[in-house]
Formats: sequence, structure tokens, C-alpha cells
Amino acid sequence: MSFKSISDISVPASVANLGGGFDTLAVAVQLYLRVRIVDVRADGGTALSVSESSPPVRGRNAVERAFEAAARWTGLKVPSVTVTVESDIPMAAGLGSSAAAVVAGLRVFERVTRPLPDGVLLAIAASLEGHADNAAAALLGGLTSVIERQGQEPEALRWDWPDELRLIVATPAAGLSTSKARAALSDVIPRADAVFNLQRVLALVHALQSGEYGRLREAAQDRWHQPARAALVPQLAAVLALDDPEILGAFLSGAGPSTAILARRDFDRLEQVVGATYQRAGCPATVRTLRVHQPAHAAKEAFAGHGRTV
Repeated sequence: MSFKSISDISVPASVANLGGGFDTLAVAVQLYLRVRIVDVRADGGTALSVSESSPPVRGRNAVERAFEAAARWTGLKVPSVTVTVESDIPMAAGLGSSAAAVVAGLRVFERVTRPLPDGVLLAIAASLEGHADNAAAALLGGLTSVIERQGQEPEALRWDWPDELRLIVATPAAGLSTSKARAALSDVIPRADAVFNLQRVLALVHALQSGEYGRLREAAQDRWHQPARAALVPQLAAVLALDDPEILGAFLSGAGPSTAILARRDFDRLEQVVGATYQRAGCPATVRTLRVHQPAHAAKEAFAGHGRTV
């Protein structure tokens, strides 16, 4: 069996929550983790090993864990596979680096066995990640929402993302683990806050589908997770408060510490506006303008957004 023509796999980063869509909404962005299959041995070894990883990963790589989880889930005997991994997605940054690695492992598994249904892939990813939102965007591209059911496979729904909208993402130099960010959250939220978020997340989806961008600033507001995480995220409050006519909305990216704003023009200037917010606080950060990775994008067209470190 030859894998020469199908050896390279690219998986996008993702920005989750988008304000009030906690553990529900995510959008894939053009920042990539790339895996290259360098050796396949038809020995039934059912194992994947990473011969080289950039940046290096301590412990077992999530690509390996996902490959092995897929083998257990399906019960298939598969070859031993060796891969190299290169990622432009910063780790512990709220940009879905772990989900991208998991999805990459699942895609490698598919390459050496057979395609699996989206529901199965998402279920395996959610079992490893603890939630399905980033994995859904990484698997399907574009804007996705998820439905998780007890004892059943999760389901992902696709939504249209306007091509003209981009995300300007600021990533502080210091990372933040998802576990620490989740530990800051309360198990109980007031009814008024629940209603507030439900109203706004529906307004967000409506605004993106209808092109009513004037609604995005309010629709991206949140009372569930961002206030609880503000003390852990440098300059979150300052980014959320930025007042510029070209900023359509602002929110925490996933669990943080990256933040994101929405815009449809003037991207270079807005990068400078966001970067200056971190500079004034003496907080090193990389600012990138990222397009959305749409479902139709081929892996060979993958490219990372430009960025500046401030």
C-alpha cells in the first residue's frame, strides 16, 4: 500500500466560545498543525509514533493518543505508523492546539484504514478533550456548534461564516492551561446571566448569517466564563473595552489567554491598536490577523496568518 500521495495532513486552529457560546460555538482559523506520514509498516502493530515534533511536546503527543483511541474505538488492527509533526498553533493559548493534534491523529488513522463518520470522529475527540467545540471546528472547518447527548455521539452543526470577516487574535507570551481556566468557573450561574448569554449567542449566529454586523458588538458579550477568567488573562478587560468603529466585536479566545476581535477591514491598523494595548501594560504578545478556514479549503492551500510580536 502506498501513502506517498496522501502523506501530508493539515488541521486548523480554532477560536471557541465567541463570547457567550461556551462549549458550543467554535470557528476554524488559518493557523495550522501539519502531520507528515513518513513510514507505514503493515505489521498490525496498531501504534503511531512521532519521530520529530516542532515545537517539542513533553510526554505523549496528542496525535499518538488520538490514533490509539481510534483503534480502541473501532477495534481495527492497523499498521504501525511514524509521523513528524509541525505546528504553528501556540500551545496553551486558547487556540485549540490540543484539539488540532487530536484531529490530526484521527486523520492519520483514517488514512491508513478507512474514512470514519463525523459523529465517530467527534465522539473520540470529545472523549479525549472533554468537550467537542474545538474538535468540531478542526474537523469540519468554518463555524460550528455542537450538541452533546448522554450516551450518544456528539453532533456538529455547520453555520455560514462571512468571508469578509477576519479575527485579529492577540496571544500573550505566557500560556494558560485549559484545566486552570476551567477551575476558575463556578458550577452554578444566576438565571439572569443564563438568559443574557442565550439571548446574545442567538443574536451572534443571526448576525453572522444575515450580515447584520452592527449587532456583533453586543452579541459577543458574555456573563458565564469571561468575568471569572479575567484575573487569569492579561489585558482581557482592556481588549473587551476597545472602542474603535472598525471593531465589530471582542471576546476571549477559548479558555485564553488569547483574545480576539472581529473586523472586516483596516486589519493592519487594528493589529497595532490591539498590540498597543499589550505594550502599554508591558505584556509581550503576538498579534495575528486570521482568516477563517472554510470547509472547502484544501490542505495544500493552508497558510498561517501574518503576525507581529509586541
